[in-house]
Amino acid sequence: MAKTKAKNGAFNIVIIGQKGRLQYEALLFAASLRESAPDFAGRLFVAEPQKNDRWWNDPRITNADVRAALTDLGAEILPFENHHFGEAYPYGNKIEALAALPKGEPFVFFDTDTLITGPIDQISFDFDRPSASMRREGTWPTIELYGPGYTEIWKSLYDRFGLDFEATLDLSQPDEYWQRYMYFNAGWFFGRCPHEFGERFVEYATSIRNDPPAPLVCQPMDPWLDQIALPLVIASLGGGRPGPELDGLDGDMTCHWRVLPLMYARESDRAIEVLETIAAPNKLKKLLKQHEPIKRMVYQKRGHKARDMFDRAALPRREQMIRNQLKKANLWMR
Repeated sequence: MAKTKAKNGAFNIVIIGQKGRLQYEALLFAASLRESAPDFAGRLFVAEPQKNDRWWNDPRITNADVRAALTDLGAEILPFENHHFGEAYPYGNKIEALAALPKGEPFVFFDTDTLITGPIDQISFDFDRPSASMRREGTWPTIELYGPGYTEIWKSLYDRFGLDFEATLDLSQPDEYWQRYMYFNAGWFFGRCPHEFGERFVEYATSIRNDPPAPLVCQPMDPWLDQIALPLVIASLGGGRPGPELDGLDGDMTCHWRVLPLMYARESDRAIEVLETIAAPNKLKKLLKQHEPIKRMVYQKRGHKARDMFDRAALPRREQMIRNQLKKANLWMR
């Protein structure tokens, strides 16, 4: 079978945009794509959830200047409806937004708190073999002393959907160690068709949420539901862990910064350079300063105080340790 490719070798990128923090992150993402990948020939969609009975508050971007700035940066604001998740589980946006994208066109989803730091159009995506980010910690499942282990929990999920559990194991890792089992960060993932991927994602996520297999009865679903379902979706569509051709993601090409204090504490000089370069023009500065963390960390230079606290070559082993030090120095905000 020939590899799935978009017209002219391009592909679509989608992020989520809504009022509050995400609209400012969307501005940074769009500006970083233009700065770091000027030859990107695909389309950038900012998927915007619409107000319906799944939302207690209107999630749409109501700031007309932000909407105009996103358009000026080449983004297309794409409305979509939440039918299954909404405000009760906003991470479900990344699941439901896929149905609004052009059918049959390869896509890459990114969490909005991401910067493009290199020519992402040069990455060799195999859209027939979907994959996702491996920049994660062992956040799920939570193993209890007398409860089921990793194998029983994950196998119950693969069995639920008729998938080959054994084929997904990393046999270089020991039994009952979390990295043996396919687990992704949902900060980026891709596939050959957003409708195919999205329909499977909705099916698996709602099944797990509404009727979890017995070994999951005591397991937390919020906020991990998307990351529980994601490896199952990827396995069902013939994908798996990313290969070396994707090293630029979470590497030289992208930075999933997540929270600005964490970004300044641990990310590369290149990522900080891109952030401060795209935030400098007055037209964007006027908008970005409306968001307090960006105002303080970027424009008031508190981010560099956080950066000076850490040696990027010898960071604390766990993220929580970095967070604790930042909080102690009164440099934590999100």
